[in-house]
Amino acid sequence: MGQHRRQRSRRSLLAPTLLTALSALVVAAVVTGTHGLDLSDATAAGKAARSTRAAVVPAPSGDAAAPAPIAAPTSAPVPTDTPAPSDPPAPAPEDTPAAPAAAPVTAAPAPGTHSAALGTTAAAPNAGESATVGALFSGAVAAGNHFCTASVLHSATGNLLLTAAHCLNSTDGVTFAPGYRDGSAPYGTWQVTAIHTTAGWSQKGDADEDFAILETAPSNGRKVEDVVGGNRLGADEPFGATVRLYGYPADAETPNLCTNATDQQSSYQRVIQCPSYPSGTSGGPWINAATGDVVGAIGGYQQGGDTDDVSYSAYFDHTIATLYNQAEASAS
Repeated sequence: MGQHRRQRSRRSLLAPTLLTALSALVVAAVVTGTHGLDLSDATAAGKAARSTRAAVVPAPSGDAAAPAPIAAPTSAPVPTDTPAPSDPPAPAPEDTPAAPAAAPVTAAPAPGTHSAALGTTAAAPNAGESATVGALFSGAVAAGNHFCTASVLHSATGNLLLTAAHCLNSTDGVTFAPGYRDGSAPYGTWQVTAIHTTAGWSQKGDADEDFAILETAPSNGRKVEDVVGGNRLGADEPFGATVRLYGYPADAETPNLCTNATDQQSSYQRVIQCPSYPSGTSGGPWINAATGDVVGAIGGYQQGGDTDDVSYSAYFDHTIATLYNQAEASAS
């Protein structure tokens, strides 16, 4: 799933060497290391099949190419990443996420969502809310060619998407296929024309601002939200919430869906325990089961998580709300 980014240092101490009575006493210097998150390695894969630092990158607008024909894949997809070891090195105390809060006994699913037990992962249904979630492609929309997950944001302009900032830094050839599965794009595809990220991300790779809003061009005269709908952005919502977590594994052609309670990992990070969210699920939305608002996107700490069963998101507050307003104004 990606390389581990917790850098563990070694401490070494050179002991003084006592020479003969006629020799001088030589004391070696003490060399110490550090232990923590190395932001210089922020481009490590995380839960993105391919990941690079993002920046605001405009691109020429215009109608995207016609949707790829709906057809079953001719062969099984080839995994693009080597899974991370099942037992990664134990984190330092400051890196240890808090255990998720106890989930409610029941949570009413939105129309078109599954009703599996909390904390279990299954294939997302091919209807309803799932249509707003799709895969990002670089090149042809075909089996095995998607690299991250995105979802449609409700907006006045009707053409905005939400994903993780670490997923991409260029719009060249990037398309979005909502509701994608098994090699087909049932609703069509939309070309990504601009990427909006915060200065904290573009300048410092700040994990607490690992989110991006994308603009898309109309496809065959249609805006993406007009076709599949969109999810309202939720800011400053409580850390303890029950959410529906979506994501497209890089080695699968069907999106995953898991419903579970979230908790606070740090001041500006959410955490959730849902199995089977490997590489490719970065950018997947966290949709509040009570409000229907999208309150997170897989990313942030460890670029979404170093294990398949625990995922993170940067906390959505005024920072992403401001970014959303800027993106909406730009897309008008």
